[in-house]
Amino acid sequence: MTYPRMISGLLLIMLSTVLQATEPALPPGVMVMDGRPAPALRLENIDGEAYELAAARGHWVFVHFWASWCGPCRREMPTIARMMSTLGDGPLEVVMVNTAETEDEVFTFLAVVAPDVVPLMDTDGLVTEHWQPRGLPATFLVDPAGTLRYLALGGRAWDTAPYLALLSRLASPEPEQNPVNGAPP
Repeated sequence: MTYPRMISGLLLIMLSTVLQATEPALPPGVMVMDGRPAPALRLENIDGEAYELAAARGHWVFVHFWASWCGPCRREMPTIARMMSTLGDGPLEVVMVNTAETEDEVFTFLAVVAPDVVPLMDTDGLVTEHWQPRGLPATFLVDPAGTLRYLALGGRAWDTAPYLALLSRLASPEPEQNPVNGAPP
């Protein structure tokens, strides 16, 4: 290895270490994504009202894929309902995408565990397939520019302190700052 290559390699290692150190610890199971653009998401909710993710530009969006037959989804849904209640109608938009179920199945499930949740209906599963979650439940956090920033696979206790703190930071009204580490975007 030549001397300039060795110096370049050491500088890359040092830079990587510094960047990792500026990212605070995320809650368990939340991973940083590569920042690629979020896939299109156009669906109707269970009440027949249209929703399009592109209209949410300028806000953080919590995009959650779930199904009533999924055990971890069933356990997680009440925590999401409590999270939504705790955070209120702030600048974080919560989008719940039901995957490939009928309205009757979804309505029956939500009436018992989370009656205030109004899900989007991906009845044919094509939107879910386009987003490619590696299983259910899966939560993508989309930044105000429409890029995928964070991913949580599997059920999470979204109503607990570490997750509420992250979501509160993301929803904070300081657009010129990175909501997780305070650095410019």
